[in-house]
Amino acid sequence: MRQVVVVGAGPVGLTAALLLARRGVGVLLLERHAEPYPLPRAVHLDDEAFRALQAAGVADAVAAVSRPMAGMRLVDGRLRTLAEFPRRAEDAVHGWPPGVLFRQPDVEAVLRAAVAGTPGIELRTGCRVTGLVQDAERVRLAVDGGFVDAAFVLGCDGAGSTVRELVGARLRDLARPDRWLVVDARWPAAPPVWPGVHQVSDRQRAATFMPIAGDRFRWEFRLRPGETAETVDLTALLTPWGATDVEVERAAAYEYRAAVADRWRVGRVLLAGDAAHLTPPFIGQGLGLGLRDVHQLAWKLAAVLSGQAGDGLLDTYAAERAPHARALIRVATLLGALMTGGGRAGEAARRAALAVVRRLPAAAALAGSSRTPALRRGPLVGRARAAGALVPQPEVLVGGRRCRLDDVLGDGWALLTTGGPELRVPTGEPVRVVRLGVDVGSPELAAWLAGRSVLVRPDRIVAATGSRRSLGRP
Repeated sequence: MRQVVVVGAGPVGLTAALLLARRGVGVLLLERHAEPYPLPRAVHLDDEAFRALQAAGVADAVAAVSRPMAGMRLVDGRLRTLAEFPRRAEDAVHGWPPGVLFRQPDVEAVLRAAVAGTPGIELRTGCRVTGLVQDAERVRLAVDGGFVDAAFVLGCDGAGSTVRELVGARLRDLARPDRWLVVDARWPAAPPVWPGVHQVSDRQRAATFMPIAGDRFRWEFRLRPGETAETVDLTALLTPWGATDVEVERAAAYEYRAAVADRWRVGRVLLAGDAAHLTPPFIGQGLGLGLRDVHQLAWKLAAVLSGQAGDGLLDTYAAERAPHARALIRVATLLGALMTGGGRAGEAARRAALAVVRRLPAAAALAGSSRTPALRRGPLVGRARAAGALVPQPEVLVGGRRCRLDDVLGDGWALLTTGGPELRVPTGEPVRVVRLGVDVGSPELAAWLAGRSVLVRPDRIVAATGSRRSLGRP
């Protein structure tokens, strides 16, 4: 019997397999497509999501096929700048650029190469999951006329998830769907452009433009009622950008949805990525949400499979991740409406919002930030102000060598302290004690700790802080 079967070999499923294998969990990865999907889909990740890729051992390779994103410009229908929200490298707190742009096929190639070189992972392509039954001990999947047994199944099979359907979970919409035309193109003769996202706020036709990587660019245009990818005048849409000599790779209509699954765990089956949630693209969190899912789920599954934690630990997955996903999806929906809403009401709302931004520099800084809401308080998140958020990742000095903090913390629980271990791990798992000034040196970390002891979870979320604070067992 397999320990974990991951259904879906997109970026989220591939990352899940790498995270599990690095913890000694055997993984069978099933993908219904015989070959990797060749066209772009996701194009953005922030520095928080890069912490998951770092834990999977692929962050440097992904960064090498990405380009830093300068931030976002809000422009009018004549492409004149209304406001700019920069993302500056010097403001990053997680050891990676605060935002990057990339082609998904390039990232998937990096992940597949890592999977191929990682013991403990078997990838099967061109196979379809057609059935699922489970009991208290195992899950049995029907796969192309045969059967596969596993202790747990992780459904990372996208928006049209077969796994979600087989366990009877449903997506619940948080807002009305919105139809957009997505255009991916090569533009070798493109003039120099600002290397960030351009959001067109025009009541006649909202749009988005971004330089992806190399000579590849993406446009997104809101479709009007009755318009389709086949009937819209693509040349007329691209002409204002001067893009009359592009090689279009894809022009397809997409329905942007805001939705969250009503159940993320059904027995021994768990959902992650687009199988669990769908978000409009306006804050670029679609793939990032999925990577955060599996960064958390990998250590919890490994702890349960190794016997270090009870099965109840898996109940904390949806309890933590679902509210976080809903919060980000609602932010994306709200900002999308604010930036692209049509009619006079939409223009009035934008004028009011821009007036606030111009008066308050802190509002502009927040708009350009990559930080996401902290996880809610619960069995694995204490009451401290820092709890529920990622621990910062400054560069630290270890034995005369500079490295990133996560590489020192290891794969499990860690206690950052200026003294002895004072906080216990709520799941009973082992903890690595990292003493500031003895094991590592970092003025940035010292300033952030401010004399506290900080308990850090394996997904780099702060669980608790303080000299005497502790958490109860789940």
